[in-house]
This record gives sequence, structure tokens and C-alpha cells, in this order.
Amino acid sequence: MKALVEKLVALQEAALAKDERVIECMVNAQSTHISKLFMTERRDLAQSYVYSEGVIVPFMSDGEKTVNGYEGVSGLCGPEIFDELSSHLDAAVGTAADLLGAGRIEPGEYEVITSPEVSGLIAHEAFGHGVEMDMFVKDRALGKEYIDKRVGSDFVTMHEGALCAEDVTTYAFDDEGTLAGDVIEIDRGILKTGVCDALSALRLGTVPTGNGKRENFEHKVYTRMTNTVFDSGDYTLDEMIASVSYGYLLEGMESGMEDPKHWGIQCIIKLGREIKDGKLTGKVVAPIIMTGYVPDLLGSVSMLSNDRMIFGNGGCGKGHKEWVKVADGGPYMKMKARLG
Repeated sequence: MKALVEKLVALQEAALAKDERVIECMVNAQSTHISKLFMTERRDLAQSYVYSEGVIVPFMSDGEKTVNGYEGVSGLCGPEIFDELSSHLDAAVGTAADLLGAGRIEPGEYEVITSPEVSGLIAHEAFGHGVEMDMFVKDRALGKEYIDKRVGSDFVTMHEGALCAEDVTTYAFDDEGTLAGDVIEIDRGILKTGVCDALSALRLGTVPTGNGKRENFEHKVYTRMTNTVFDSGDYTLDEMIASVSYGYLLEGMESGMEDPKHWGIQCIIKLGREIKDGKLTGKVVAPIIMTGYVPDLLGSVSMLSNDRMIFGNGGCGKGHKEWVKVADGGPYMKMKARLG
């Protein structure tokens, strides 16, 4: 513990020394050990695993405006992952510096490239709660009417499940004793299915997908997300930027929300980097609010990068309660979006 504290303090001091405008830096790291038993007459299961997560958040001020950068690490592993935090220091401080000089965006529709973090935010909000099938039972999700129908372009394939990626929400079985899975929710633009707990599966006449999760032992089980990720494509980021005549590279997520009943989406994004004639101009705008109708947004996806990243530093509530760990991500994605 002493060694970890010393490591985090050293990171904080390094951030303060990076730029005289850095007035404070929060560095946080934690490891969680999960041990669960599930025992019935028919099933006897046990699992034990550790996940870890850490963040570095420098605060910067020019005397008039105060902003913060943010970088995090997470994984299905022990505290060794905290050694990676130092490699994120420059990016965290650099983002804060960019935000100090950022201007306002002119509202409108643009060509955009979303970073893997923003792609994950879209995955979580666009087809997160909207295809949790307890919402199908209550007729509170438009997704129920779109099974086997098009909801995105041919480039869009999305997975959900504890086994589709390895991060903080990867496990062997859920809180109902259902073995974890890898569910293809969207296959080349076609919505194939949602995810569900055992009770919702019984009511809908389908099978549970291993997504029955509870906040803790005092709470009931709900259908919840685990890892929610878009598949990768064939392009490099440079090729994607070169294809944009005018638009923005969107980086960093603040928050998001969706309307499962009508498929509206709103994502608050940390900043946008202007692209003009296929090149980054150096101009930064912030903050950015992205809104739209989910099938229109995903229907405009035209390019995906050949890499992918997963982020597991966040949590998700069912409404305003029932908080659980989630992870999401994907590749860089090119699409058209309304920004303001």
C-alpha cells in the first residue's frame, strides 16, 4: 500500500510540474476482488477474480477559466496496471491545455470521427438500455419493434456480453447463475436481439443471456450491460481523417443519455478537433453536445478503424439508482452527426 501511495503522489507531483497552469491533480487507483458462489439443486458455481482501475485528472486554470483533463486505465487484472498511468500523464495535461484555449462550435451537422472512447459512449447510450429486454417486457423500448430490421449501416456490428471483451465487467456467470455470453446485438446493421435476465427471458419466451446483475446482495437482479463494443473495420485513423472535407475528430466523454422509447440520444463530449480538407487544423472546440435519432446516426457510419479500445472506468445506473460496473468501446468511427 505504501508503495502504491508513493507512486500516485509522484504522478501528482509530475503533473503539477508539467505546466504552471496546473493547479491540482487527482490520481486515483483501486482494485476490487469479487468472490461469488451460486448454489441450487441443479447448479453449483464459484468464481473469484480481480479487476483494477485508475485515473489521472489534472485541473488547469488561466485565472479566468478552470478545466480538467482525464485519462484512465482499467482491466481484469491486479494493481500492476497502475504502472500504465504514467504513460497517460502527457495526454491528460495536454487535453486540459487544449480545453483552456478551446472555442465554441457552430451548431450544425458535420462529418465526424469519434474516438474509441466516444464510440463506446454511443454504443452504451444508443443500444444499451434500449435493448435491455426487461424494457421489452414493459413496452418501454422501440428496439422491440426493430428485431431483424435495419438500424445502422453495413459497417455496424455490435457485441454485448461478459465474454466479448476482457475488462472490469468480464465474469464467468451472472448473479442468477447464468453462464456469461457474447451476444451479437447488431450484425452488419441489422438488430438481431437484445440481452436479458432470467425473469425477462421467461416472460418473453427466450433464453437468458448472462446479463442478470445486481448492485449488491441487498438489491434485486435487473437486465444490465457488461461489455458493449463495436467491431473494428479496415481503415487507419490517418485514412479516415484524410477522407473528411470539413468536420471534427471527437475525443473524451463527459456523460450521455438515451430515450429508449423513441431512440433519441444525447452525448456530451469533451472536445472536438477541427478537420479541414483532410487535415487537422489545430483548432479545438469544447464542450460538444451530440444529438440525434439512433438509426440515422448509425446509418451514416461509413468508415471504421482497424483497431479497438475498451474503457471500464465508469458505472451505469438503472434510472437514477442500481449502479453497476460497465465497460464499452470500439474503433474510431466516421459518421454524420448533429453537434452543438
